[in-house]
Amino acid sequence: MTKSLKNLWARLLFRDRGIVPTKRFLILFGIYGVVMIVLAATAGMGWLQLIVTTVLLIALSLIDQVASPRRKDLTFKREMPNELERDVTSEVTLAITNTSSRTGSLIIKDDVHQSIHAALPLKTYVPPQSRITASYEITAPIRGDYHLEALFVRIASRFKLWEKQTAVQLSDSYKVIPDLTDTRHFLENAQQFLLHEGIQVRKMHRGEGEFAQIRNYVVGDDPRKINWRQTAKLRELMTNEYEPEHGKHITILIDCGRMMGSELSQGNRLEKALEAAMTVAAAALKNGDYVGLLAFGTRVQTHVPAAKGMDHMQTILHAIYNLKVEAGESNYAEMMTYLQTTQKKEA
Repeated sequence: MTKSLKNLWARLLFRDRGIVPTKRFLILFGIYGVVMIVLAATAGMGWLQLIVTTVLLIALSLIDQVASPRRKDLTFKREMPNELERDVTSEVTLAITNTSSRTGSLIIKDDVHQSIHAALPLKTYVPPQSRITASYEITAPIRGDYHLEALFVRIASRFKLWEKQTAVQLSDSYKVIPDLTDTRHFLENAQQFLLHEGIQVRKMHRGEGEFAQIRNYVVGDDPRKINWRQTAKLRELMTNEYEPEHGKHITILIDCGRMMGSELSQGNRLEKALEAAMTVAAAALKNGDYVGLLAFGTRVQTHVPAAKGMDHMQTILHAIYNLKVEAGESNYAEMMTYLQTTQKKEA
């Protein structure tokens, strides 16, 4: 049985009403059937006696349902992030309240999309007159918008012979965005990175950029940048310090054409391009630059005008999280024409 058929079968088993027998009941009923056949063959038990005995056995087993909480005694609440990262495991938490005086043995299956990997069904116990939290892990391999409409619950009887089924309407929406692991790593180490970068830039581009301050001269500074006026005033060798240029306009171009659908070890080329684009955007915005973005395939898919500030990261992320690979070749000519007509400054 393929994975898709298994998912479909699991969904069909969890309906919103009725009761179903458990494996324990089926095993016991199978043993009972064998015993009845033997008795019918050896002791001459008639069909009427066999039918009556079977009906009584099923009726007695159904009484076991009385010891389990009713559907209306249980309330559920789902808590999960609004954004999940592609191929990054996240956690969904369920808050369950049992207002009855009976312990609830629950089997829960959430309404997740078939493409999503989830550790379901979830089995848990809810003591009487109490509230618990249970959680399961979820991993989404495909970016996009997703919705959860219902929570399917089975309530097992005391001796686990039957299970009542119910569906709780819990609506939630969430986005699956690109993996931002590399972007977070960069931002966590940004101070060390920028300090190292600043030292390199200062040595390579002495005097370029905006004037920052006057400081003491150290070995290795450019003698041409010595501030002789302050040196004479303080009787100590002083030099001018300049900061690298900030506020540059940068446009990130993302190709969504057919070739970007080539599969790699983890995802396709477009997935890696989106992850790299977010890291580049974080670096530029952290440096005080203006960052814009243009995604194109056979046509321009989305355009984010250049802006500065780390808040602009969310604008870029929400614009690209649902980009898809197109079936046709990329139209670079149309992209360049669009870029020339919309940009006021060179990238």
